[in-house]
Amino acid sequence: MRLNLSVNGEQRTADDVWAGESLLYVLRERLGLPGAKNACEQGECGSCTVYLDGTPVCACLVAAGQAAGRAVRTVEGLAEPGALHPIQQAFLTAGAVQCGFCTPGLIVAVHDLLERNPDPSDPDIREALAGNLCRCTGYEHIIAAVKLAARR
Repeated sequence: MRLNLSVNGEQRTADDVWAGESLLYVLRERLGLPGAKNACEQGECGSCTVYLDGTPVCACLVAAGQAAGRAVRTVEGLAEPGALHPIQQAFLTAGAVQCGFCTPGLIVAVHDLLERNPDPSDPDIREALAGNLCRCTGYEHIIAAVKLAARR
């Protein structure tokens, strides 16, 4: 099938898509957007989190056919070209990036949190990040990055 969708504000088309292949596969392999990561393929780790019509979803759980005609926003679409989003900068400044595999999904989750709650408490932050797993480190630097981004 031919898949037409909006990705990061731009109309995109992918050809020869199997309707059951994941949105994650389409984004990474067909559209060349490697930000969302393929880790668990079961919606458990959050590494593939993207916005679908403004709602964060695990792209590995969304069939490509479900995204037809809809708007997708990936981690690549959060910042202006050639610049870092303030959340991305906060992650770097706070040392919240280790291997970087979980980082794109965390960035999208934090973006969603701060859009809804610009001054989150520690429990708010922990709840918002509950669906994102980091295997490299504890979450203290990540929480510090969220607080820093909120202040900015």
